[in-house]
Amino acid sequence: MSKDGEDLHLWRNARLARLAGGHAGPAPAGLDIVEKGAVAARGARIVFAGPEAELPAGLAAQAATRTDCEGRWITPGLIDCHTHLVFGGDRAREFELRLNGASYEEVARAGGGIVSTVSATRAASDDALVAGALPRLDHLLREGVTTVEIKSGYGLDTATERSMLRAARRLGTERPVGVVTSFLGAHALPVEAHGDKEAYIDLLCREMLPAIAAEGLADAVDGFCEGIAFSPAQIARVFAAAKEAGLPVKLHADQLSNLHGAKLAADHGALSADHLEYTDEEGAAAMAAAGTVAVVLPGAFYFLRETQRPPIDAFRRHGVALAIATDCNPGSSPLTSPLLAMNMAATLFRMTVDECIAGFTRNAARALGRLHETGTLEPGKYCDLAIWDIERPAELVYRLGFNPLYKRIWRGS
Repeated sequence: MSKDGEDLHLWRNARLARLAGGHAGPAPAGLDIVEKGAVAARGARIVFAGPEAELPAGLAAQAATRTDCEGRWITPGLIDCHTHLVFGGDRAREFELRLNGASYEEVARAGGGIVSTVSATRAASDDALVAGALPRLDHLLREGVTTVEIKSGYGLDTATERSMLRAARRLGTERPVGVVTSFLGAHALPVEAHGDKEAYIDLLCREMLPAIAAEGLADAVDGFCEGIAFSPAQIARVFAAAKEAGLPVKLHADQLSNLHGAKLAADHGALSADHLEYTDEEGAAAMAAAGTVAVVLPGAFYFLRETQRPPIDAFRRHGVALAIATDCNPGSSPLTSPLLAMNMAATLFRMTVDECIAGFTRNAARALGRLHETGTLEPGKYCDLAIWDIERPAELVYRLGFNPLYKRIWRGS
């Protein structure tokens, strides 16, 4: 026991991918590898992460527990920075329809898609939403996730949006994981709006968002800027209401067409813009200038059999930070494997090993506005670790259907 009453834990004889560096901007900093390293944590916070030979003797002597990692790799715990983990029902039937030739837009316009999940979610209690989400969350944890973002957006009324966000918060008490929540009321138009998007946005800005902000249920506000969802002008109204409520914003942008959603997000100082298949050079440049992270979602690209890839080279040229997420949701990405998402990003989008691993750690933390507390192995940050039975980091991206996680550490435990 240390003098301040918090136990000190030591992991030694490990190879570290610290992911440190790049804090002043999105410039790539690599994996920051230490071949023979150690991590020490006092309570929930890292106090040392570096070469074992540089570990202060006095610090090592305080360790209440010592773990010999036997040469295994330690990375920061993985961060899934874009999920729709809480919802009712499933959409396997729509999967069949798409296999038979229906497009995502056709399914949505026929009353399927997001709106079909809304009905099932509105019929579910808080307890049922938590129970349904737990197995999905457990899959993420088993692959090393220590922080997960969870969106609402399947309620589309004040009561159910609140219910979804309460359920998301509860998941962080049911399991040892950090939960970040996003209010996604501007996800789709509910049936009772009878096609009147302006009236629904009025309701969202006047009633829904203020109520959720007052209860502290959301850490950010999200929206879906697309022809089948909401226009840039409508999203701008949502972002203005979010600013008034003191909440940061992010955006589903340029997934199915180029409505210049990436630039819209950047113009409003968004933490991230996500999907981005149709983002143009102007959008990439705007994101770079604003420090807005590009979150690519290869699961949705794969599941919807899209052909327009996000402009990864443009993001590289402009120095936009690249994050990756599962986009776990019932309709377009029923994916609960960050390891598979990394492989998809490498295979489908030609991202490098370093980009994929940074995309689920350092840059994912940046996309959530959490880089100050997680995403890298550095003193002062939470001791969120993933310990892997691998010989080289490329194995995390290379293998399919194989989970080499040895141990997951969340906040030092």
